[in-house]
This record gives sequence, C-alpha cells and structure tokens, in this order.
Amino acid sequence: MFSYALSLTNNYALTQDLIQNVFLKTWEHRDKLNPIYPIKSFLYKAAYNEFVNLYHKNLAISKVESKFIEAIDSMPSEENEEIMEKKKAIVFKEIHKLQPKCREVFLLSKTEGLTNPEIATHLGISIKAAEAQITMAYSTLRKNCIAKLHTIVFLVFGYQLRSKG
Repeated sequence: MFSYALSLTNNYALTQDLIQNVFLKTWEHRDKLNPIYPIKSFLYKAAYNEFVNLYHKNLAISKVESKFIEAIDSMPSEENEEIMEKKKAIVFKEIHKLQPKCREVFLLSKTEGLTNPEIATHLGISIKAAEAQITMAYSTLRKNCIAKLHTIVFLVFGYQLRSKG
C-alpha cells in the first residue's frame, strides 16, 4: 500500500503521512467496516481518497498564495504600507463584528487553514453548517467593507497562511 501511495504522491514524507491518516481513520471507524468485504481493497481506496483530499487542500492553499503574491506584486511597497495597515484594520474590525459562531468558523478556516470537515468535527457541527457560516462571513464582509477591500481579504489571510509555513 505504501508503494501505491508513493506512486501517487512522489513524496516519501507525504506518503508516510497519507498512510498514517488512512490507518488512523480506519481505526476510528473500524466498527463500521463490514467483515465480509476484503480490507485490502478498502485500504487502497482509502489511500486514493486521502490523496485526492490532500491534493484539493493543497490546491486551495496554492490559489490563496497566488492571489497573495499577485496582490503584493501589484502594489508599491513603502508608500502603501500605511494604507495597507488601515485596510487590514478595517477587515479585522468587520471580522470581529461577525456573529460569534460565524467568526469562529471563518477564522478556523482562514487563519488556521482547517478544511470544512475538520471544522465540523472540531466544533461538533455539520459540514454544511461550516460551509454556510463561511459563506455568510464572506457575504457580510463584502457588504460591510469598502468596495476596494475585495482583494485585501485574500492578502490578509494569504499572508497569515504563508507566515505559518
């Protein structure tokens, strides 16, 4: 199974993490497994699904990072620093005005980099509820922030994601 996962990722460390995640999830949900079906094919399919999930998560982060780099490149550095700080303050002020649950879900997603299923598990809510809270947060932020701040949301959170790495 490790060889199979390695052929998908081409990264030894990532493959180790992927296999560990598969076994942990299998162990956590072992009571739901049907003993009639062979475990081998289940594990291979689980490894593939875990790879796809990691790929999509990394793809989403890459999109945020590219928006961040694009925004950084499009602005002169020193003369806009003060303006940038003011815009960040506006965005964070509006984030802190969000309803508590909405704010918590949004910050877990954007500053901690958690996926919707991870947020749902962490907070004991459904995945759809997590998605709805994030959508509501974006809608409220768009409505309450100045029109020119549209790209600043990506810049603020892209910077925080990048600085954690």
